Amino acid sequence: MTTSRRPMLVAAVYLGTFIAVLDVSIVNVALPTLQRALDTDLAGLQWVVDSYTLCLSAFMLSAGAISDRYGRKRSWMIGVGVFTLGSAICAAAPNLAVLLTGRVVQGIAGALLIPGALSILVQAFPDTRQRASVIGGWSSFTALSLIVGPILGGTLVDLVGWQSIFLINLPLGAIAMLLGGSSMQETAHPEHAALDPAGQLLSIVWLGALTFAFIEAGEAGWTAPLTLSALAVGIIGLAAFLTVEARARKPMLPLGFFRDTSFTVTNVASFALGFASYSSVFFFSLFFQQVQGMSPVMAGLHMSPQFIAQVLVAPTTGRLTARFGHRVVMIVGYLLLGGSMLAMFRVGAETSYAYFGTLLAITGIGTGLAIPTTSAAAMLSAPRERSGMASAIVNATRQTGTAIGIALLGAFMSQRAIWLLTDGLELAGVSGAADVARAAVSRHDFATDAALGESGVQVLFLDAYAGGFQLAMLVAGAVSLLAAILLLVVRSRPQLATAQ
Repeated sequence: MTTSRRPMLVAAVYLGTFIAVLDVSIVNVALPTLQRALDTDLAGLQWVVDSYTLCLSAFMLSAGAISDRYGRKRSWMIGVGVFTLGSAICAAAPNLAVLLTGRVVQGIAGALLIPGALSILVQAFPDTRQRASVIGGWSSFTALSLIVGPILGGTLVDLVGWQSIFLINLPLGAIAMLLGGSSMQETAHPEHAALDPAGQLLSIVWLGALTFAFIEAGEAGWTAPLTLSALAVGIIGLAAFLTVEARARKPMLPLGFFRDTSFTVTNVASFALGFASYSSVFFFSLFFQQVQGMSPVMAGLHMSPQFIAQVLVAPTTGRLTARFGHRVVMIVGYLLLGGSMLAMFRVGAETSYAYFGTLLAITGIGTGLAIPTTSAAAMLSAPRERSGMASAIVNATRQTGTAIGIALLGAFMSQRAIWLLTDGLELAGVSGAADVARAAVSRHDFATDAALGESGVQVLFLDAYAGGFQLAMLVAGAVSLLAAILLLVVRSRPQLATAQ
C-alpha cells in the first residue's frame, strides 16, 4: 500500500467503527420516544437494544474467520454497506417488527466492522510503532462515540425526530465506503480460516432463547409457560453448543482456552463488565426521562459524566498498570464500578443530580480502568500466537453480558416496579390494581377509572419505577463486586504476573 493512501484507510476504519459503536449508545436516549411512536412496551424497548447487541455478540467470533477466508476488505465493505442498509430499514420502520429487523441487520454487520477494523489496521501497518499509534487513535475515536452518542441522539430526537438517529448513518456509511474502497488493499489467509456453522447456529439459539426468557419473565413472570419453555431451550441449546465446540476440529469458540483458570476468570469478569456497566445506559436513559421527566437531549447531557470520565481515565491505564500491575488496576476498576452502582440503590425521583452525577462519574472511572485491563489480561493469559482469538472471545463475552444484563436486569426492574405500584394502588383503593400497574410500567399507560385519576397513578408510578431501578442497580453492582472478589481470590498465571 502506498503511504499516501494510509490516511484515507485510517479515516475509513475509524468512521466504520464509529457508526457501529455509536449505535450501541445513541439509541438509548430515544427509547421513551420510540415507545410512544411505535406503541410498544418495556419488553419491546429491551429488544430494540438487545436485538443489536445479541447479533453483535453471536456473530463476532465468526467474523474473524469470514474476513480471513473471503478477504478483509471485502468483508469490511460488505459490513459497512449492510449496516447502512439496516439503518435505512430502521429509519423507515412503521412498527416495532420492522425496526427490530433493521436492528438485527445492523448487529450482524457490526460484527464484521468492529473486530475487522483491527485486522485491517494490522495488515496495513507492519511497523509496530505506526501500528500502535493508529490502534491507539482507533481506541480513542471509538471511545469518542460513547460521549457523542447520548448527546447527539438526544439532540436529534428533540429537533428532528427519532428516525434521524438512524438516518445519520447513511451519509457516514457512504463516506466510509468511498474512503475504504479507494484506499484498502485486499488481504486474505483462507488456509487459516475455519467456519463453524453448527456452532454459529447454536450460539444464536441459546443466547436468543435466554434473552427472550428473561425479557418475557419481566412481562409474564418467571413461572409463565413461555418463560419456562424459553429457559429450557436456552439451557439445552447452551449444552449442545458446548458439546459441538468440544468436538469440532476448528471450533468458533476453542474451549481449550478455558483450561487456564486465569483466562476463564478474566472472561467471567468481562461478562460482568457488560452485564453491569454496558447495560446500565439503557436504565439510566429510562430513569432520567420516565422518572425525572427530562427531555432526550437533557437525559443525554446528564448521562455524559459516565462517558467523559471513562474516556479520560482509559488512556492512563498504561501508566497505572506499569506501576501497580494489571491485576490491581483491574480489581480497583471493578470495585469502583460495583460500589457506585450499589450506591444508586438510594437514587429516587427527587435525588439531586450532584449525588447521581458523581456516581455516574465514578462508574465511568471504574469502567475506564476495567475495559483495557480486562482485555490485556485475557490476551496475556493466552498463548501469544492466539492473542487475536483471545481478544475476540473477551469482546464476545462482554457483549453477551450486555445482552443478558439488559434482559435480566430489565426483568427485575419491571417486576419490582409492578409489585410496588400494585401495592400502592391497592392502598389507594384502585380496583384491578395489578392490571393498572402492569400497563403503567410496561406501556407507560396511566389510564384508570379510579378517583385517583391518571395524575395520581403517575405520582405513584415515579416511586415504583425508581424502586425497580434501584433493584436493577443493586444486582448490577453486586455482580461487579463478585467479579472483583473473584479476581482477587484467583491468582494470575505466571506470565501475567511477569507482565505486571
